[in-house]
Amino acid sequence: MRGDARDRRRGWCAAALIRGVVGTLLCVLASHEARAQRNAAHPGMSRLDSLRFTISAVPRDERLARTLLARAVARDTFPGLPRPREHVEIVIAPDAERFREWIGPSAPEWGAAIAIPENHTIVMQGSRAGARDGDPAVTLRHELAHMALHEALGDLPPRWFDEGYASFAAGEWGRDDVLAANVALVLRGVPALDELDALFSGGEARAQRGYALAHRAIAELAGLDPARGLSLFFPYWRDSRSFEQAMRRAFGVTSTEFEHRWQTVTRRRYGALALVADLSLASVLLLVLVGPLWISRVRRDRRRLAGMLAAERAQELRDRESAIAAFLAGPDAPPAPHAPRAPGAPHAPRAPDLPHAPEAE
Repeated sequence: MRGDARDRRRGWCAAALIRGVVGTLLCVLASHEARAQRNAAHPGMSRLDSLRFTISAVPRDERLARTLLARAVARDTFPGLPRPREHVEIVIAPDAERFREWIGPSAPEWGAAIAIPENHTIVMQGSRAGARDGDPAVTLRHELAHMALHEALGDLPPRWFDEGYASFAAGEWGRDDVLAANVALVLRGVPALDELDALFSGGEARAQRGYALAHRAIAELAGLDPARGLSLFFPYWRDSRSFEQAMRRAFGVTSTEFEHRWQTVTRRRYGALALVADLSLASVLLLVLVGPLWISRVRRDRRRLAGMLAAERAQELRDRESAIAAFLAGPDAPPAPHAPRAPGAPHAPRAPDLPHAPEAE
């Protein structure tokens, strides 16, 4: 997540609008003041330095800091951009409360890290972060991509491009799962590119959808030139300061044509998956609601059938006993009264009449 220094005046530089030497000096002074405030608030923080990075962390997170520093140094290039040169300070907050205090109240509650390019500073959570905050190495890579993009292009990229590129550069391909489970792609379609910015300020669920769509847009943009990716697009954009001209010169398409292509591919690729996922969920809900009624009906029918079978067996037993008693009594005995037939029991089969033998003279 990229932060804006003007929205976070607690301990951060507020000179985003000041240009030239004066602005640079004020940012440097504010950065030192912010570092002093953090060290005063938690004096036990140690610092690890490399050529381009400085990481500050408490002793509990020192091992994590060393791992993150090694990863950052090993992968210090970003797709399509020149190698960054600006020094970046990375601060690992010791707990969630300190993290919220340092990033300010304007940052969303669900953020795991924030980059403030105007201060060349990244603030992220440490070893006490929850599982939902993801891999800290991927999180740091995401924030460093924000810094590299800002170093190369300044404030040219809109919010959706900034977030999409950071996600693309960090390899966050798992964001596609959000699209595969989002039935809104089927019902409302894929929004326009300039509508993506509004998704980042509508709560966590909408923001995650915005991240996923922006990631897919940058991946589609880089795929327009499989050999060179974004390496031509960024210089054209920086020199012309026009997204439209950069699109035409680098990829030979207009921004409208690219937007239509991105919408069509995304809807075709993930809309069907979202619909299947939604139908599966509806089937599960239907089974939960109708299942108990069906089971009750089956049990009731089984009890009724068992009662009928028991009545039939009892009737057959009574008829058999009557027939045996009549046979033992002889032909001259009065017929035994038939036992009453149980309700629902079938009639006993009638014995066929046998021919009388001729009487002897």
